[in-house]
Amino acid sequence: MCFFLFYTRIMTFNRLNHGLLLAFLLTLLACNNATVHVHEERLPLTKDMAEQLAGLPLKCLQKEFPNKPNQVLNEAAELGLPQQLHPAFYGCFDWHSSVHGHWMLLELLRDFPDLSQADRIRTTIQENMSAANIEAEVAYFMRPGEKSFERTYGWAWLLKMDEVLLKSKDSVSLQLHHNLTPLVNLIVDRFIEFLPRLNNPIRTGEHPNTAFGLSLAYDYAVTAHHEPLQQMIKQRAMDYYFQDVDCPLTWEPSGYDFLSPCLQEAALMSKILEADEFRKWLNLFLPNLKNPNFALNPARVSDRNDGKLVHLDGLNFCRAWSLYAIAEVIPEYNHLISIANNHINASLTEIIDGSYEGEHWLASFALLALKNNEK
Repeated sequence: MCFFLFYTRIMTFNRLNHGLLLAFLLTLLACNNATVHVHEERLPLTKDMAEQLAGLPLKCLQKEFPNKPNQVLNEAAELGLPQQLHPAFYGCFDWHSSVHGHWMLLELLRDFPDLSQADRIRTTIQENMSAANIEAEVAYFMRPGEKSFERTYGWAWLLKMDEVLLKSKDSVSLQLHHNLTPLVNLIVDRFIEFLPRLNNPIRTGEHPNTAFGLSLAYDYAVTAHHEPLQQMIKQRAMDYYFQDVDCPLTWEPSGYDFLSPCLQEAALMSKILEADEFRKWLNLFLPNLKNPNFALNPARVSDRNDGKLVHLDGLNFCRAWSLYAIAEVIPEYNHLISIANNHINASLTEIIDGSYEGEHWLASFALLALKNNEK
């Protein structure tokens, strides 16, 4: 940019009067002392992408096996097949993957209602999320041994799914929201009851990560105008994270991470804090991010048939949505967008590989990255 300005001034110098010579010299001085921020564009969500991504959860929402129930058994009578235990969310290997598979299809239909498989998507979701099936899900959550079932990861995805239903105005979405409301109310109550008892946040890069759960739940609370949940999440986020400094980003990732403990925390705080306060907080929490030459290489998956190692694809998407969130609030961190794009590109073409270990869940993470902070 400075070279372009210099070249333009030289080429027009013969037409300059002596009074403009000062402006020319000041241009050179400014180039020498100021950082020029190049505008970066986020990767767009195209219809072709939507068609490919939609096919992944659609293949597994009604696929019962393989399955990981994550069940606590108090007696033999509590045993059951996945579809018996969870008639709404039994597919896609585990409960939370089924939930966010439903979320992403509903989200894609909002953006692209004319998807080639739109009718099949609507039929499948309506079959799964009938009022009777949701009542059975509520009954499971009310079992004495399941008070912590899917806490807080699956809880957050369930609220995120209702958020998209609240944003949609079609009759199908309204009916699904009505069906889902008893389970949503239960999850909201559990968040509000649990958070005051959680004295310390969980900072792991997997499902229990507190910052991730709070972030998605906060999105729902804002959209639903649920003031008690908003205030609870704000207060606990401040309690957990406001005093944090010097997050060890160089320690990431751990071998099985699909969330970035440092960047996911920053993404949450970008929603909780006002812009000026967030800028000050981030400068203490991740001071290197403000450097225009900051670099972060995407994680590399060594074996996509290993259900744990493939988590690193999810980490790339988490890093991307977190970096987008930071740049959204602090425009001078715009250089992070190209890093986010690189992380998405590193994994986006790899998740449609026929390996169920990744295909049953990674499309949701890709979509969350592509749509993060979308206005």
